[in-house]
Amino acid sequence: MITSRVSGKIILFGEHAVVYGQPALAVPVNQVFAEAEVLDSPRAGIWINAPDIGFHEKLSRIAPENPLATVVEAVFAELGISLPPSVLRTSPPEGGEKDGIEIKVTSTIPIASGLGSGAAVSVAIIRALSSYLGNPLDDEKVNKIAYEAEKIHHGTPSGIDNTVVTYGKPIFFIKDQPIELLNVAKAFTIIIADTGISAPTKQSVADVRKLWEKNPQKINALFAAAGSIARTARQSIEGGHPERLGALMNENQRILREIGVSCRELDHLTEASLRSGASGAKLSGGGRGGNMIALSTKENAPAIAEALLNAGAKNVVVTEIK
Repeated sequence: MITSRVSGKIILFGEHAVVYGQPALAVPVNQVFAEAEVLDSPRAGIWINAPDIGFHEKLSRIAPENPLATVVEAVFAELGISLPPSVLRTSPPEGGEKDGIEIKVTSTIPIASGLGSGAAVSVAIIRALSSYLGNPLDDEKVNKIAYEAEKIHHGTPSGIDNTVVTYGKPIFFIKDQPIELLNVAKAFTIIIADTGISAPTKQSVADVRKLWEKNPQKINALFAAAGSIARTARQSIEGGHPERLGALMNENQRILREIGVSCRELDHLTEASLRSGASGAKLSGGGRGGNMIALSTKENAPAIAEALLNAGAKNVVVTEIK
């Protein structure tokens, strides 16, 4: 049996604007993760088992546009391996030898919440399966395959989710440009609160594109402002001044509200965190639900976390960015 575990992620700054060439900052969140196990199976064929979502099916019977199937088939293609005859048999050979492959996927990352669930699952499968096949793929190839799956999840993704979960480090990301690791000079605390609302990023990205097509001049100006915030945030993080991030988060949230990707529940949680002592707060990810994040000192984090739960958050995670 081969196992791979991959952490989730949050976007600190720049969601949505990053799709249009502006920079964004993202960091891994080790408290949540996806895990893939690949092992021999007595049943013929390749089987994908995702008990968290009640999915258990043979690869040959899964629709081609399914991201799980896309990832598995892409690994074989990348390695130049045709599906071995043993896993293509419709019935097991005499003697009952192990004749297939079982890929089991589990995750503690809430789906459609902005924590990189789809990307983490893809990366975990790619790493576990390529290792099982005797040829572990490097990060660059893992990232490339995971990005193709992200297109199914998100429509026109920037690639930031698959990149941060592949490399497992804070990154400064600009679409179609070389990856830049983010140097965190001084650790800081982020509180993540889940609205409990499942909000597929694909829909919010599509709606923002419609808004952009309708008024490109206005929306490009907002995206440019978000990009400037992300660059300033990078300077603050790498310069050892994370306390400056709070005001930047509040301004980024104002922009996200203006492009229509916040919602009543997100606004309610951001305001609750600010009232309880957070120095800044914003949604993280696609919006319309999912998660928000708040900047806190380590000492104030428990009180802010409690206030968020009292305000209706379904779950709260406190993570240190370092």
